[in-house]
Amino acid sequence: MNSRRLRRTARLTPPLLLAAALTAFALAPTAGATPAASAVPTAVPAPKQPEATGTGGAVASVSAEATDIGISVLRHGGNAVDAAVATAAALGVTEPFSSGIGGGGYFVYYDARRHKVFTLDGRETAPSTADQNLFVENGQPLGFWTAVDSGRSVGVPGSLLTWQRALDRWGTRSLAQSLHPAEQLADHGFVVDQTFHDQTAQNQTRFSYFPATAALFLPGGQPPAVGSVFRNPDLAATYRELEHKGVGALYRGDIGRDITQVVQHPQVDPASGWYARSGAMTPADLAAYDVRAQAPTEVDYRGLDVYGIAPSSSGGTTTGEALNILGHFDLAHASQVQYLHDYLEASRIAFADRNRWVGDPRFVDVPTQALLSQRFADSRACLIRPDSSLTSPLAPGDPVHPSGGCVNAGTPAPTTPEGTHTTHLTVADRWGNVVSYTLTIEQTGGSAMTVPGRGFLLNNELTDFDFTPAVAGVPDPNLPGPGKRPRSSMSPTIVLKDGRFDFAVGSPGGASIITTVLQVLTEHVDRGLSLEQAIAVPRISQRNLAKTEAEPAFLGSVDDAGLTALGEMFTLNPEIGAATGIQLLPDGRLQAAAEPVRRGGGAAAVVDPDE
Repeated sequence: MNSRRLRRTARLTPPLLLAAALTAFALAPTAGATPAASAVPTAVPAPKQPEATGTGGAVASVSAEATDIGISVLRHGGNAVDAAVATAAALGVTEPFSSGIGGGGYFVYYDARRHKVFTLDGRETAPSTADQNLFVENGQPLGFWTAVDSGRSVGVPGSLLTWQRALDRWGTRSLAQSLHPAEQLADHGFVVDQTFHDQTAQNQTRFSYFPATAALFLPGGQPPAVGSVFRNPDLAATYRELEHKGVGALYRGDIGRDITQVVQHPQVDPASGWYARSGAMTPADLAAYDVRAQAPTEVDYRGLDVYGIAPSSSGGTTTGEALNILGHFDLAHASQVQYLHDYLEASRIAFADRNRWVGDPRFVDVPTQALLSQRFADSRACLIRPDSSLTSPLAPGDPVHPSGGCVNAGTPAPTTPEGTHTTHLTVADRWGNVVSYTLTIEQTGGSAMTVPGRGFLLNNELTDFDFTPAVAGVPDPNLPGPGKRPRSSMSPTIVLKDGRFDFAVGSPGGASIITTVLQVLTEHVDRGLSLEQAIAVPRISQRNLAKTEAEPAFLGSVDDAGLTALGEMFTLNPEIGAATGIQLLPDGRLQAAAEPVRRGGGAAAVVDPDE
């Protein structure tokens, strides 16, 4: 066995190695102790690699520890679903500001034996007493952050039940087995990297409002130092309780009662001066929650079958509509500027339609199939001109009665803010099954409220609703309602070729998730980049906004100048998305891909790497 294989094997059990390191440094407090992180830098954060190629299964996530846990599950006979749940549980430890059992998400699964794609909608829901004035006081909408850092923003979490439903339907292991590695990781801890430190520092003020959050994430009143060991014994204990009692402990038991207590009566440090409004979630809301199994969205693009998540997420419909529009253009042979122009214009148009038509289909009539019809895309593609850019905000079209010409219908609806610090993982197993799973607690740090004694943050997903009608006098599909799911942009995607897995991709990034996935898809399919290369290129994002967002590496480039000459206007976004994906190579090997730089880089691994 060569040195590369030795290093890879050694890094597959970080909790055990870290436990030994903690013992050596005599830093590990007992399980019931208060400190979450050591105050003195002690170690180097786990190394990451953005690409891995080989056989036996693959995992790509943002966290080295989470990826290694998923690989260990695959190595010991688990399938893609088992590994995805174990990886997601581990992300709740190492990436708690973006995921965890206090949030929700969308799970897309490819069954290799049946050559079929399935999806689960684990989006959070509003409490049963919510109405369209959830975020309105004295006739005025609340300020965004006033709403976020409160019980009012917290939706009934769906992640834990999503894990159970996925395991019940397609997994081979129990929830307890899937949670156990993450429980150990939370108990023994992990080494803080620059990204974890920076995300904590960026939210230090709002975290300090809530004593339970400050005690966990601000040891000694400061963000954990890079190189210190961060432990979360409360989360370890919560995972242990779930291992023994199952999901009922959250949806009908003590954990759920603790959640509703915090939502209804936020615990705020009086010295902070913060007023956190109460929410109305009850134990009955938790008990009534369910995950929706639903058909995926599907479009044909260049002979590939592209599957995504249907509403309540707008990811599948918006990506699908944009791809249908782009089918009109020869992106493979276009200049780079013309390719990017067409990509931006298709995004602009699809977002105009998304904002008007997509919401929770249990409450509003969402014309999903019409939005995905080629006839509708044809009526919208003719808006695109090769020598000039459209102007936003662009009015929506009517998918149910598409025009034979290039005529918009109605008044433009704005693209509302969404939290960007979601996370995405991608898993494939030795049998060809694949999971593309995006999960979130919304903003970085969610509502900023940690459930005391439980070790996890609560989401602020309900701020994804429009606080007031987007356009006066026009029906808004995304207003709050009792038990309603807020519109999402999460876009976990699986692509098949001739009925078999080709590649999968997904990303965090709020509304820019959709454009990130669309850009990766077209860079890979049309421009011939490998999945790893398509993930790494500089990103630009147009969401029916007056200006297109662009990363620093794009601004000032030749492509920037070329698009500006076509009338495009740009504004800086320091980082757009943080994608992961897996591709099946022509020779049968798997290539796992993650970010080389964004969000501190991602972690890709395979069970048996190429020598």
